[in-house]
Amino acid sequence: MSLASTAANLVTLAEGAEHGGNHESLSPYLTGGGALFVLLTMLWITTRFNRDR
Repeated sequence: MSLASTAANLVTLAEGAEHGGNHESLSPYLTGGGALFVLLTMLWITTRFNRDR
């Protein structure tokens, strides 16, 4: 793809986002809480395997 066609596609995509992009079934608190849980779990696993201190 050329730079011009990529830019045109991005502009078209951005124009369609003006009507709000939130899906009715997605809760921001549930999504953020799930992401926080996954990141904290990954941090806990990483610190358990880092026993060389």
